[in-house]
Amino acid sequence: MTPKRWKDKFNVTGIGPSAGKYSVGTFAHPDIAFEFDSWLSPEFKLYLIKEFERLKKNKTYQQKLEWHVNRVLSKVNYVVHTDAVKNYIVPTLTEEQKEETKSKELEKFLSVR
Repeated sequence: MTPKRWKDKFNVTGIGPSAGKYSVGTFAHPDIAFEFDSWLSPEFKLYLIKEFERLKKNKTYQQKLEWHVNRVLSKVNYVVHTDAVKNYIVPTLTEEQKEETKSKELEKFLSVR
């Protein structure tokens, strides 16, 4: 059965046969094409399965690596920000401002508990 007859008979949308001088040929959705190729060759089906597993493993590794990099950057940024506050903001505060800040932080801490 030709792709055109198959499309006409079953009214499918995943395949697009075309004919003529300036035709690009027959287009099939990738899932349909892979299934057809798998049916033709068991070796190809095994190759597809192994390749898919390899890509999934690689993607998982990349996500773990990305998470680790974000975690390290967050830790470094925390240190940079706290050191900046300690070195540049706290020394400019008066004793009254320091006490007021401490009491506000204590109120926040006690309200959370």
